[in-house]
Amino acid sequence: MTLTISELEAVLLVAETLNFRMAAERAHISQPALSRRVQAAEQKLGARLFDRDKHGVALTAAGAELMPIAMRMLSEFRDSLSDLSEFIAGRRGSINVWALPSVASALLPAAARAFQKSHPQVRLNIHAVSARQITQAVSEGTADIGISIEVPDQPASATFSALLQEKFVLICPVDDPLARKKRVDWSVFADRPYIASGPASSIRQVTDRILAASGRMPEMNYVADNISVVGAMVAAGVGIAAVPQLALRLMDATRLCSLALHSPVASREIGILLKKQRSLSAAALHFLDTLRRTDPD
Repeated sequence: MTLTISELEAVLLVAETLNFRMAAERAHISQPALSRRVQAAEQKLGARLFDRDKHGVALTAAGAELMPIAMRMLSEFRDSLSDLSEFIAGRRGSINVWALPSVASALLPAAARAFQKSHPQVRLNIHAVSARQITQAVSEGTADIGISIEVPDQPASATFSALLQEKFVLICPVDDPLARKKRVDWSVFADRPYIASGPASSIRQVTDRILAASGRMPEMNYVADNISVVGAMVAAGVGIAAVPQLALRLMDATRLCSLALHSPVASREIGILLKKQRSLSAAALHFLDTLRRTDPD
């Protein structure tokens, strides 16, 4: 007993006009075609919906009972189509964005503010997690968009496109003798207590490589998985650390001094991760455009 939309519309038009010719004109079809749709509805329901005689057309009890149901069904169908149309146009929906915490803090607020002006009905679900978690989420399709570094064993199902280069800096307490310098060499870490980021952090991929290449790998006196904890440890005078510039946003910068690092100048490439052969929604594509035009605050 599956009535089609065209059959419901035909029944409602006849009920409104009580005239098959006028109903056919409103439906922009022939009168025989409209009559066939009404007859098909009656056959599926197993009940007459209209009484027809030489005086005209009248609703039967079954027809009168069907009217509010048909109106509700058509209204819900049209509302759903309207919602779908808004989604296809990119004006509704949700976007799952997975990003490194420092990048999420530096880029996403400004991007979200700009995106909200043109897409106020689109919801952004933001997850600030590690690089490997981002890569896995993109590869599995949990994340629509990832913003991260390219991990060494990047899965073939994910693509990486460069977004920005982020330099590394040394951080020390504001009252530390190093704070009077403009830049320092990486060898400074061999002579001071060193606070390292956690082994799963994307920061460690850069710092370990450079420090190992220098031949003066410092002893890791302290290791902290959370970058804000690294900042707090440095501010307390426990030691010094090397962090990407955007990570400073996750720390109490009033208690820290950041210095340029050279010999070598180190940076990490931040990019956009997408799942191969996955069609993004129009809203997600619009947000990607906004993201690429956004400069870190």
